[in-house]
Amino acid sequence: MSSHVIKRWEPENPAFWQKEGARIANRNLWISIPALMLAFSVWMLWSVVVVNLDKAGFTLSKNQMFWLTALPALSGATLRIFYSFLVPIFGGRKWTAISTASLLIPAFGMGFALQDPTTSYPTLLALALLCGLGGGNFSSSMANISFFFPKAKKGLATGLNAGIGNLGVSLVQFVVPVVITGAFLGGFGGDGHVFVKDGVEKTIWLQNAGFIWVPFIAVAALAAWFGMNDIADAKASFADQAVIFKRKHNWLMCWLYIGTFGSFIGFSAGLAMLTKSQFEGINPTTYAFLGPLVGALTRPIGGWISDKVGGARVTLWVFVAMIMAVLGVLQFLPHGGVGGNFYGFLAMFIVLFALTGIGNGSTFRMIPVIFLTERQRAANGKGDKAQKQALLDAGKESAAVLGFSGAIGAYGGFFIPKSFGTSIDLTGGVDAALYAFIAFYLSCVVITWWCYARKNAAMPC
Repeated sequence: MSSHVIKRWEPENPAFWQKEGARIANRNLWISIPALMLAFSVWMLWSVVVVNLDKAGFTLSKNQMFWLTALPALSGATLRIFYSFLVPIFGGRKWTAISTASLLIPAFGMGFALQDPTTSYPTLLALALLCGLGGGNFSSSMANISFFFPKAKKGLATGLNAGIGNLGVSLVQFVVPVVITGAFLGGFGGDGHVFVKDGVEKTIWLQNAGFIWVPFIAVAALAAWFGMNDIADAKASFADQAVIFKRKHNWLMCWLYIGTFGSFIGFSAGLAMLTKSQFEGINPTTYAFLGPLVGALTRPIGGWISDKVGGARVTLWVFVAMIMAVLGVLQFLPHGGVGGNFYGFLAMFIVLFALTGIGNGSTFRMIPVIFLTERQRAANGKGDKAQKQALLDAGKESAAVLGFSGAIGAYGGFFIPKSFGTSIDLTGGVDAALYAFIAFYLSCVVITWWCYARKNAAMPC
């Protein structure tokens, strides 16, 4: 057996945890975090590249550009469904290294394709789909990290992994506008494209948006391969994990996670284009990184608070506050081309992002608690062996649900930008889409309160 495979792993045993468990778990966590951050950066590349395509000589319609921002979320969400179950099959170390290395495909692909403005639209669509490889990595990463930590520390650990990982969204929206302004990669990056703005000739190296990530991806993949571990007890076939499809709480948590993470990734993908369509004269890339940055930073806070007061209580109030924030967005939008306040609009979206981050942390704190409680209840009165098996089963099920709910939630990254586009096509504005979001958040309030947060709830968490 490889030296990277851990045969005995008992994070709920205080003596084991203090002696060696914490050190191993934290090493795996801090190698996982930058790999996941790069995955998010690659996943969201098109959200910032698309608003610069015209400067590089590409001529696309607004609808074509919306598709380029939406497709990575669609493929990423779909890949997450499969990635959810791969860590217990292949091992966390192996799969983290392989899935991180796979990001080289869209990074190189976009680098070469964006050098040539005659690149066909189907090729750009294919590259947008390949960027979904970055989105898939989240589910396997979260499932893997959940195995390493005890119940009392899962909220903070998964919050750090996801929260700092989510910073990749903000990172790509901050870094790309900078690196495309110069020949930072020398001869390797190729020639720039000249465009005219306000009568002045300028040059853009849009291909740098892809090439800049290549060395970092290579280092992260090697670090995962040589520095992480596989847990022998975490091995499980797809059939073993498929039991989650029979668990009611799996589907309820998927619904809630669409509300939190689906909103985070959907707003991240669509905010730049929404700003461009609603507020003329505003450069959307100047502010696009702020919301995802705040959402990523508040995610660990959501996990930490939930460790203290319970995930359900935090999640309930997050959805109530999100409804109020969307109503605020509606107040600051222009209507019929009249009125509107961009800075009020931006402030409300930053509040929304902060709330989605807290909600992402609190919902992912709820999941392991729910499935540990459910399995322990089923094992009550059946002896120590049954209780020990309940801990193993709960770990495998909660890891699978963390991954699967992450997959379902990620579809928000497709539907939110498309909802904005559809609402504009049908009504001339985005109000209809925002009212639909409010209705969805109301359903999340009801589910959270009834199933998890109210007094005498069936599954308090």
